Amino acid sequence: MPEIEEVLPKYLQIAGYLRDRIVRGDLPPGAEVPSERELSADWRVARPTASKALQVLRQQGLVESRRGSGTYVRNRPAAPRARERYSRVAEFGTMYSDNESVEFLHAGVVAAPAYVSDALGIPAGSDVIERRRLIRGAVVGSVELSTSWFPASLAVRAPRLLELERVRGGTASYVAEVLGTTCSYARDQVCARLSTAYERRVLDLGRPSAVLVYQLAVFDSGDAVLQLDEAVYPQQIWSFSREYPVE
Repeated sequence: MPEIEEVLPKYLQIAGYLRDRIVRGDLPPGAEVPSERELSADWRVARPTASKALQVLRQQGLVESRRGSGTYVRNRPAAPRARERYSRVAEFGTMYSDNESVEFLHAGVVAAPAYVSDALGIPAGSDVIERRRLIRGAVVGSVELSTSWFPASLAVRAPRLLELERVRGGTASYVAEVLGTTCSYARDQVCARLSTAYERRVLDLGRPSAVLVYQLAVFDSGDAVLQLDEAVYPQQIWSFSREYPVE
């Protein structure tokens, strides 16, 4: 019989929260991390619990302690995954931190690759709206080549998808509002492969180079796909890390 999953220990929950803030860029390299005393008060835990949370981040290479000063974020190449970006939208209204720059490379209607039409549930060979952007970090340079696809039928009802600029609050929420529905859940999958010539040029990679590909589909409450995202990460960028209970 299935069992209810156990909750992570509090110190790992705290460490996970801080790690997400670091990867998202809300705590950039060189920023001071909340002290044991501050974490203890904010999370209502004992000081030893707060201390263990900071120790986890030190072991992961995300922060360093400076005697008599505090704990600071290290300069470690990392990029937020879509899950962290969506949580950032909910909290700040934007997917990107102040330490990231976004360059829109294309926004227009194109023929859908087969895997895109399959994921969106539209006939093979259909047109789709493509939004492609390059995300750079202030310290590490290019960290993500990101592409979003939508059915071409949205071109008239959601014209902002065709503009080379950010959509405040995120495109998925914008599309859901246009269609009179809501974002309900997302499904992601990950693979590694060799980079294409275009990806090598845009991400400034050598040849050959491996990349990590992260696909995420956003669904409404009726299980219809609102948006398909594909993020391509350089091989030296860390994107995934989480803790979970084991038997």
